[in-house]
Formats: sequence, structure tokens, C-alpha cells
Amino acid sequence: MKKRALSLWGLMFIAMIMLAGCSEYAVGSDGKTTLILAENQPSDYPTTIGAREFARLVEEKTDGRYEIKVYHGGQLGDEKSVVELMQLGAIDVARVNTTPLTEFNDEIGVLAMPFLFEDEETKWEKLTGEEGDDLLDTFAGSRLVGLAFYDSGERSFYNTIRPIETPEDMRGLKIRVQSSELAIDIVESLGASATPMDYGEVYSSLQNGVIDGAENNFPSYYTSSHYNVASYFTVNGFQGAPEVLLASENLWEALSEEDRIAFKEAAMESIEVQREAWDELTELSRETVVEAGSELVEIEDIEEWREAVQPVYDKYGDEFSEWIEKFSGD
Repeated sequence: MKKRALSLWGLMFIAMIMLAGCSEYAVGSDGKTTLILAENQPSDYPTTIGAREFARLVEEKTDGRYEIKVYHGGQLGDEKSVVELMQLGAIDVARVNTTPLTEFNDEIGVLAMPFLFEDEETKWEKLTGEEGDDLLDTFAGSRLVGLAFYDSGERSFYNTIRPIETPEDMRGLKIRVQSSELAIDIVESLGASATPMDYGEVYSSLQNGVIDGAENNFPSYYTSSHYNVASYFTVNGFQGAPEVLLASENLWEALSEEDRIAFKEAAMESIEVQREAWDELTELSRETVVEAGSELVEIEDIEEWREAVQPVYDKYGDEFSEWIEKFSGD
């Protein structure tokens, strides 16, 4: 354990040394200013593909004056560490999951509310529209600047016991959740027993009966091989919190107004490429798990599921009321 801690701090220290010069935003001999983008997923993952498209567009829109190097695979640390380094100005841009961002911005947590959007089309109309821009603006004061949302799919339930067609079928099941009060409340509102657990322990726990099920999107269900031990997958998309593309405030303050517009346009335009890559991975994952024997239960009408999680809205409604109205209303 001590060795792991030293390794993490060593990585952060090395990253600070490597990137310290970036805060000066000096123009190189080739006329370029080189920036750093942190991404914790592999090189062929949809968010990394989106990040590279963003980098390409920034270079194009600024006539080559800015070059962004994408460090994928968690080379610069875990997401929380990356955000902290961004606040210090040691990392310029990063793609970060919504969950760790709630430690830096309470309001972003609304995106984890169950069945928040009417459907996927509405979701992306809102996230790429005025409502999404308003939510990105809530990073003000955190030394971070929200640029755009990336797709992270829809989370659904899967288990080892039985097909789940209604909330009633959830009763009595032990479901692994992320370590968050909201995640626990969602599962328990459906009558299941929520079991917080590290992601790396889920496969063996499903296999050994420590838990009966878990929840995630199709790509995670596939790449984790959870489909080998939990063959019942209920496609109800109960949660769809997106990823967030962020810039450090240090970088943003150093940019001209013209360049800020270019960076924002690049971020928004890169969404299409990122989402196309996500859709391709989702379809591949879905086809693979079905061929391997997974049984998919498609939920066409989610109204009874929405009604079942009402206690979650009763509990968190006041905290997120403004955003719930913006995202779920007409």
C-alpha cells in the first residue's frame, strides 16, 4: 500500500515538473503553443477519439498556433488528480467523468438523477443547447471551465438470477453500486439492496454470489466480461450522466476572445465524432454479448420505473430543482 501511494505522488510530482512550463504558454520556435490534454481511457476509446478530434479542430481553427497533445490511458493520473492539477494550471484540458466532478461542482450532480431526460434525442438537444451551456457555466469559481459534454451511454441493470421486466422484479436482489449516496438511493428505491463495491471486485463477486447484479452501459458490461457471469441485462437506461470536457482557468484567461471562441467551437464540433465512436462501440458490445448468450429485456415504457424512483426526487428535488425543470421540462 505504501509503495502504491508513493507511486501516485511520484507520478503527480513528475507531471508537475513536466508540465510546469505550460502555465507560461510560451510560443515555441515553430510558432506553436503546446498544450496538454489528459484522458484516462485507452487510445481507441470513444472519449479519446473525441479528445483527438477536439485537438485537431483547435489546431485547424487557430491556424496552427495551438497544438494539443493528448495523453491517454491515465498517463497523468486518475481523474480526481487530473482535476486538481488543472486547478493548479499544470494540465490544460481534460475529459472527466461526472461522478468525480461532483467534488468540485455540486450542481453537476443533477446529471446522475435517474430518468432525468425524456429520451436520448431530448437529452442531447438539451446538453448541446442553452441548458447545457448554463450547466457548464456552473464551473465558474472552481478554476475550471466547462467546454462540452461527451457521451457515456445509458446505464442499465444486469444480474445472475432472473430477467427483470418491472421494478418489482428488483426486489431482494443485491446490486453493486458506485460509492455514492445517490446511487444507493436509486437502487433502494427500486426495492433492491445496494452494495457499494470497487469496480475491480464486481466480476468475482457476481461469480461467487456475493452480489446478484450490477449496473452499467453495454461497453462496460462487455469489456469487463461481466456478461460471462451475469447473463440477464435489462435495457432501461435509468441513468445517463455524460462525460465533461474541461479547460483550466489558467489556460482560459491566457486565451484571446477569438481563441476562446475557437476552442469552444472545437469542443462542440468534436461531440459528433465522439458520439459516433460511442454508438459503434455500443453496437459492437451489444452484438457480442447477445451472441455469447446474454438475454436482453427491452423496456419500452419506463413510466413505472420513473414512478418507482420518485423517492429519489423527493429527497434531492430541492437541491436540483432548477436543473431538473430545465432538463426534464419542455
